[in-house]
Amino acid sequence: MHPHPRGETMSETAIRDDRAAGRLEAYAGDEVVGHIEYFVLESPARALVPVHTIVEPAHEGKGIAGSLARELYAMSAREGVPVAPLCPYVVKWAARHPDEAPAADPELLSAAKAWLAAHPGRF
Repeated sequence: MHPHPRGETMSETAIRDDRAAGRLEAYAGDEVVGHIEYFVLESPARALVPVHTIVEPAHEGKGIAGSLARELYAMSAREGVPVAPLCPYVVKWAARHPDEAPAADPELLSAAKAWLAAHPGRF
């Protein structure tokens, strides 16, 4: 029983978190085929805030973006740090996977938006 129906495309993708750079990266071999850019909100509470999800055009349609979103929420669960998604893709993914993606705290979302507005060059 494989968790991904299209397992043959997903099994080649490894996902690594580069926390210092704020990038969750999907690799096919040595090539980065997609990533989520995120930051860690510290106040009013810690949260992982995904801002952009990008998949290389040659690799679209393989479920990479969904795997990245899934791993972000898995990371959040492991660390006990909620996700406050600003990335439209992650927001949509979370709405489709409520069992894996707890609803975002509105206070954290507005704090994340304010942080982003205060750091215009970051993303």
